[in-house]
Amino acid sequence: MTYLFADVFYYEPWWMQILKSLCIFLIVFNLIPITLLAERKILGRFQGRYGPNRVGPFGAMQPLADIGKLLGKAQFRPRNAQEVLYVLAPVLSVIAAVGTIAIIPFGPVVDIFGTPTGLYGIDVSVGILFVFALAAISFYGLVLGGWASASKYSFLGAMRAAAQLISYEAAQGMALIGVVITAGSLSLVDIVEAQAGMWYIVPQFVGFLIFMVAGFAESNRPPFALPEGEAEIIGGYNTEYGGGRFANYYMAEYGEVVVISALTVTLFLGGWWLPFGIHPPVWCYPIVVLAKTIGFIFFFIWVRATLPALRYDQLMSFGWKVLLPLATLNTLVTAILVVVT
Repeated sequence: MTYLFADVFYYEPWWMQILKSLCIFLIVFNLIPITLLAERKILGRFQGRYGPNRVGPFGAMQPLADIGKLLGKAQFRPRNAQEVLYVLAPVLSVIAAVGTIAIIPFGPVVDIFGTPTGLYGIDVSVGILFVFALAAISFYGLVLGGWASASKYSFLGAMRAAAQLISYEAAQGMALIGVVITAGSLSLVDIVEAQAGMWYIVPQFVGFLIFMVAGFAESNRPPFALPEGEAEIIGGYNTEYGGGRFANYYMAEYGEVVVISALTVTLFLGGWWLPFGIHPPVWCYPIVVLAKTIGFIFFFIWVRATLPALRYDQLMSFGWKVLLPLATLNTLVTAILVVVT
């Protein structure tokens, strides 16, 4: 069947779409509290101290205790805050993180209960552009949160976040052009299929490094956790947030970690393919993607425990003077090699 915006070679019944959505989001949302617990446990080991070990067996219920504590607090807002935008800002950040999950492929189209089913939420032909569109929504969530709080400290933190995201998003986008040229498609499913013989971390190693560093900056985590700037501007864009609204920002941050890890696996680490051209059985495809994603999340935590924070001027100089020219050069070299070969 051919529609106005896409060629569709199969359709999924409504019950399959609902079932698939529930499975995908249930699994990924469960990764967020697991990531929170893993980070606190692993950082404890890195820093020679105990992690959480009181709530539940081995501290396993600590994320639920944290979430319950935040949700149980009274909601408040500054007297002069823009009420609608103040409430909407953290919601936008969550939407951006959750929306990207919909296009992460956990496998190709397979037959389930006699119905052709894609192991992903949606497969749009402009998947990478979809990702950057949602990243722009995340940007608005931070800026609106700082501005609507009616606090100069929050607004300064929001401006720092805006400058950081714009700087590193440019390099991140350029790094992905090499992947698009090599795969010949913007669809994330097509990009993974093209890595059946060789993961793109090999021919696009420079692009992988740029995307990874920019991903750290996009998620506002150490060594790029400068929008908050606790030593300079109190708490950054979320200074005036508490309770459930702060929990939304908190969830969005860890959601970004999961999403960036899954995107890195999809774009550079072969998605559901195993190394050396090994093809796993179909039922293993989602397990392979989740295992790689969890491994990259561990790498996120490792970097946080290892590297010191940059100064803000070093952060901006590194983005514009190092990453962006390097990403441009990588794109140019990739285009030349594709044309020549």
